[in-house]
Amino acid sequence: MKKQWIKQKGWLVWIPVLVFVIAFGVSGAKQTVSDFFSPLQQLYQYVESYFYWPERVDERLLLYGAMKGMVKQLDDPYSEFLDPGDRERWEDSLEGEFSGVGIEITIKDGVLTVIAPLTGTPAEQAGVRPGDQILEIDGESTEGISLTEAALKIRGEAGTLVVLFVRHKGGSEETISIMRDKIAVESVTSELMAEGKIGYIRISRFDSDVTLDLDQALLGFDLEALDGMILDLRNNPGGLLPSAISVSSRFVDEGVVVLTKGRIADDQKYWSTGNLIPNLPLVVLINGGTASAAEIVAGAIRDHEMGILIGERSFGKGVIQRMIEFPDGSALRITSGEFFTPLGHAVQETGLVPGIELAEDEDPIEVAIAWIDDHIGVRMPISLGDKDGM
Repeated sequence: MKKQWIKQKGWLVWIPVLVFVIAFGVSGAKQTVSDFFSPLQQLYQYVESYFYWPERVDERLLLYGAMKGMVKQLDDPYSEFLDPGDRERWEDSLEGEFSGVGIEITIKDGVLTVIAPLTGTPAEQAGVRPGDQILEIDGESTEGISLTEAALKIRGEAGTLVVLFVRHKGGSEETISIMRDKIAVESVTSELMAEGKIGYIRISRFDSDVTLDLDQALLGFDLEALDGMILDLRNNPGGLLPSAISVSSRFVDEGVVVLTKGRIADDQKYWSTGNLIPNLPLVVLINGGTASAAEIVAGAIRDHEMGILIGERSFGKGVIQRMIEFPDGSALRITSGEFFTPLGHAVQETGLVPGIELAEDEDPIEVAIAWIDDHIGVRMPISLGDKDGM
């Protein structure tokens, strides 16, 4: 039995090769994985032997193409094989600054869809909205496109133009021209509101530095003098699971903050490491662009009754990806599990329903301030009951 070591983020995983047996063929004959995929090797040999333009036959590109096709057949928008160039560009997108328009995208119901435009970016300023379906990029249809292909088409050098043809949630269609720019993403911004009585914190994404940035923002407030806090997770497309867990711990005293289920690892519970700030009345603002790691935090706060969710139903991205790296620089990003709120509620394709759902003409900040004013002096957690939409 062969053994192969494949490097993963944070640990090494031993993957046994050629140990699975697949029932296949005539009269109950069984084939090993090696036998099962032998036609792929034969196909390569035919291409190498018969293709009229042999100079076009690049072994590595053929291999990458086959691997991309295999993962694409899973029909999962979050699973993808990345060649070295794709992987490098994907990792660049996790950095604090890159060139593009500033949107997070996914494939939903087979259509390229905007999770959220990042705050203050060209996409947001041009009118791109959470839930928009991108039907064309620069006049080319997005039907059948992968997330990496779409990202490469949308991103580009600052000062260049990209044209998106989108369908909004209401069904109206619009052509949006966006000038690409340097996208510098601040994961956390903060300010005082209501004459200095309410602390406002906006988290734009859950990168590796978000907890440190959040702690700095919290230390910037005189917490004992505040009437309450607003945590704004609107248009936050998510990020890293460890960051979501540590941020949740800043607002949840104790207990489980998220449950995960996977095929390889047993079901796991992740616990709060301890909340060290006063349990002030807390409002969490969410909308259709609140996804993934942001839904973990919002769900933890809601289930532990440490605050109330105000806004609109969140996006509903409740799956977890694992990145498996290969020695040549390529990688497999694959859906390896699903997460649930502390009380066991699913998030995938359902999202989180806010305790107070807003009409289109209502200002979320005003509603949040009014709710805090009604709960001055209260310390969380408390059972808010149906009156407050919990």
